[in-house]
Amino acid sequence: MAAVESHSPVGEDKLCIEMLGAGQEVGRSCCVIRFKVCAFFLHSFHLDHAAALTYVMEKTNFCEGKGKVYMTHPTKAIYRFLMSDFVRISNAGSDRMLFDESEMLASWRQIEAVDYHQEVVISGGLRFTPYHAGHVLGACMFMIEMAGLRVLYTGDYSREEDRHLVQAEVPPVRPDVLICESTYGTQSLEPRLDKEMRFTSLIHNIIKRGGRVLLPVFVLGRAQELLLLLDEYWEAHPELHSVPIYYASSLARKCMSIYQTYIHTMNQHIRSRFHQRDNPFVFKHVSNLRSLDKFDDKGPCVMMASPGFMQSGISRELLERWAPDKRNGVIVSGYSVEGTMARDILSDPDEIVATNGQRIPRRMSVDYISFSAHVDYTQNSRFIDEVKAKHIVLVHGELKNMSGLRAALQSRYSDRDEEIHIYMPRNCDPLYLSFRAERTAKVIGSLASHPPKTSEPIDGLLVAKDFSYTVLAPEDLTEFTGLGTSTIVQRQRVALHVGWELARWHLEGMYGRLDEGVDEAGVRCMRVMNVVDIKQPRTCELLLEWESSASNDMVADSIVALLLGIDSCPASVKRTMHDHACAHHHAASPKASKDMQPVESLMALLEAHFGPVEMMDVGNHDTATPDAASEPVAPADATEATEAPSALERLLARIPGPVRPALYVTLDDEPILVDLDGLAVYCDAESLQHRVERLVAMVQSTTQSLADTFQLVPVNSAMLFQGAHNDVAQPVPKIEEVPKALA
Repeated sequence: MAAVESHSPVGEDKLCIEMLGAGQEVGRSCCVIRFKVCAFFLHSFHLDHAAALTYVMEKTNFCEGKGKVYMTHPTKAIYRFLMSDFVRISNAGSDRMLFDESEMLASWRQIEAVDYHQEVVISGGLRFTPYHAGHVLGACMFMIEMAGLRVLYTGDYSREEDRHLVQAEVPPVRPDVLICESTYGTQSLEPRLDKEMRFTSLIHNIIKRGGRVLLPVFVLGRAQELLLLLDEYWEAHPELHSVPIYYASSLARKCMSIYQTYIHTMNQHIRSRFHQRDNPFVFKHVSNLRSLDKFDDKGPCVMMASPGFMQSGISRELLERWAPDKRNGVIVSGYSVEGTMARDILSDPDEIVATNGQRIPRRMSVDYISFSAHVDYTQNSRFIDEVKAKHIVLVHGELKNMSGLRAALQSRYSDRDEEIHIYMPRNCDPLYLSFRAERTAKVIGSLASHPPKTSEPIDGLLVAKDFSYTVLAPEDLTEFTGLGTSTIVQRQRVALHVGWELARWHLEGMYGRLDEGVDEAGVRCMRVMNVVDIKQPRTCELLLEWESSASNDMVADSIVALLLGIDSCPASVKRTMHDHACAHHHAASPKASKDMQPVESLMALLEAHFGPVEMMDVGNHDTATPDAASEPVAPADATEATEAPSALERLLARIPGPVRPALYVTLDDEPILVDLDGLAVYCDAESLQHRVERLVAMVQSTTQSLADTFQLVPVNSAMLFQGAHNDVAQPVPKIEEVPKALA
């Protein structure tokens, strides 16, 4: 089972992998992957993957959120029967129940079944695709993609096609992280045909000597593979037709119909037999044993019984019954965990301990043939090579096997000079992997009609959905995204008992340049910072209009605060004491006077830092003949020109453009020129040039008006400015230039 949780902050590009089970151990498989979204993926129906699912869905806060659970259709079908049997057995005689049958069924109904190769997109940017994993019916690997990061979780998988299952697939896309099993470590298992021949020969020999064959298996999975093998072998050997084959499990009998149903998910051999009206899972020589009470334990037979570890149940009961007879035999056909009877009996003990504590002599033969549907080292390493992930996380393996596999893989890739990172996290020990997020935005619509030039900025709307990004023009938003757009026009009336000129004087003092004009009715209007229109519809009242946005609302709020304070401002009283708009005599050119204020401030600041400041001309005309008027004015203390040009002359020679005024200062005989046209600084000393540039920037920030400092996008339309407004919303035409009323 793999769980993807939404615990990581959106801006953090870290993947966290935490094993709640199968970390340096076999079984209890549960892998939690944390990366911005939440979902559960059940790899197969085996209890070491699935038993906790009902508890998580019904007993934790998972049910309160929007998390979903996904598995394949065969897995969901078998899961119901398997969990019903699990609830019945685990709750028998127990006062402490983790969950009951009704809770299991409630959680089962919420599970979403998916098909192999079906790409499923979940809200939040998570998408996944199931691939065949072999192992058991319905088992799948999940290719999970989150924000461009691909994680392949194999679960238990097999790369060897058997009698009914296809081998695990190699996904067509390369994952960034591979989480794969390491059950057998560096062991290599014998080929399937060889072990099938050895398996049937062992059974045949035990039957020939009059013995009984015990095959401890888990109810579903390898049991069906062995039943197919035995049924086919019995069909080919008529002398064995009198020897019964049993599988002792009511659960296996119930689930056999599921195997008969999902033929289309199996390999070509099974499908071709089914197309010939021969269902392989309708056995000819295998019968179901409902209970041991009805078992006539006489003569040779083959008994397939669960559980596979022989810790309890029918397999343990038959082992204790048949162990003293040397004619009998037990064949362990799957992986056995340390500390179980299946593992202990492989050491050929002289006696075994019964469940009641009694010691029983062991004379029956013991053999081990691995039909475990897990990859060995050869298959696993080859699969890892083909997947080509840079990060490999080993799970579902004992520490010894896992360590051996990691060492073998590291040695394998060191010879190839490939950078591969291999991890083997312990249970509840989070593994954090950092990835550099590469976010690519696709330009569409009218913006994509002309290819951009190098380093050319692109203005548009950035639309983000599920970690994919699109840039488009505002007018294309509805067409390409289906999102509706609207414009909110704000209007604010302010009662003001002062004249228009006084209000304009205060606004100019705060914001700088204002655009003035009249509307269609002849009402005076002025626009502040290109975004807020101010009109005087009637005496003692001003009307503010603007298209709502964060910046425009801020400007409008400041204008309202300024207008409401005009009445009580001492400057207003002083200004209204004169007949004209200002308290001093009108200058011939007020604009020129205003333009000189930043220059005077700059000269004062440069003089305070560097000493005397002089005005001089810089630049030249290529077609002009130099004369006295166009020659640069040398400073008063300049020495006579020598054959070698002075530092100032060299500096003047490299300043391009037409003749224009500049400020000239020196520091330790190092000339500095400040172009008054564009406030560019010229100096041969780089550090000194940066120092003067900071001074120039300081003057600009302190002398420029708000309108010049903050260039807001003019969103108001000409219609608003010209006064064509009423209580009914008007369509707003798009304009690209200033209205003629401002001219």
